Amino acid sequence: MTSEARPDEDAAVAPPGRGRPPADRVALRGDLRSALPDATAAVAVTGLVFAFLWMRMESGASDTVAVMPFMDDAGTYWMYLLSQAFGWSGLLWAWGTVMLGLLLSGPRPTRLPVSRQVLERWHRTTSLTTMALMFAHALMFAAELVRYETKVDWAERLWVGFADSFVPGWYDSGTGRIAIPLGQGALYLAIPLGLLFYVRHRIGANTWRRLHRFVIVVYVLSVWHTLLYGTNVWYGEWPRTVLWLLQIPVGALLLIRLLRPARRAERLGPPKGGVGAARPAWWARAVGRVVAGAVIVGLVIVVVSGRDGGRDRPAHPPETAPHSQETD
Repeated sequence: MTSEARPDEDAAVAPPGRGRPPADRVALRGDLRSALPDATAAVAVTGLVFAFLWMRMESGASDTVAVMPFMDDAGTYWMYLLSQAFGWSGLLWAWGTVMLGLLLSGPRPTRLPVSRQVLERWHRTTSLTTMALMFAHALMFAAELVRYETKVDWAERLWVGFADSFVPGWYDSGTGRIAIPLGQGALYLAIPLGLLFYVRHRIGANTWRRLHRFVIVVYVLSVWHTLLYGTNVWYGEWPRTVLWLLQIPVGALLLIRLLRPARRAERLGPPKGGVGAARPAWWARAVGRVVAGAVIVGLVIVVVSGRDGGRDRPAHPPETAPHSQETD
């Protein structure tokens, strides 16, 4: 989830000379070291979210318990709570790195709180942290499934936990049949798209740039997965409203990025009269801008009206069987 290079930066991307270590290894090692403070902050935030979810479960206010009453035991289902906590901190870090990426790949802001180089480094380190949080989210969900499946031997328990969490289409219960493949898609796209930055001198800056644009798909899948499967935002209450509010600045920056691209070749001029690739490219860019504008309007309508598909919290907990309506 690294930022797009500007036209004057492309020339700086060149294969490493003889006798020097490959540029991708040096850059990745350096970014991993730089990501340590960011990762530490992410772990701290995850711990705070975990404590918050634990307290809500102990107090009887947990939305997770409202959806699945059998989980009313924080001590037993602590791995599930930790999976939720990693998921929420991962979504927060994904939001931050996408915002940084849109800021860096769009028109240069007149004022920046820090240098552009610092913002680019933050974008790369938050991207690495986001990938780690996403993987931890899935891993803890798998660990909870392994703990839960006590009626079979360890080999089958490990397989069930792995397959339900990491094999697309394997989980076949409740909303997870749709939501889990969305989350898996986000994870499996995020890792290669994020790490391609470190080999762009091999694949070419233009190829990397075209592929990197699909990072926004990772974010959309992550939010979609959360809205479908996150028990903490199932109901039309403040957590769901906050989640929708956070999407407005993402949509606004994306629209600005499309309306005022930094690269001259991406600007929306009048379509050329001759036949060729110019006219379909113009239409594709025009449609992209219209869709982004419609998304912004839709987000504002959702937040103002409060009608977003969230259901009312039931007065009495539903009668659900274990893992029949499981959400994360």
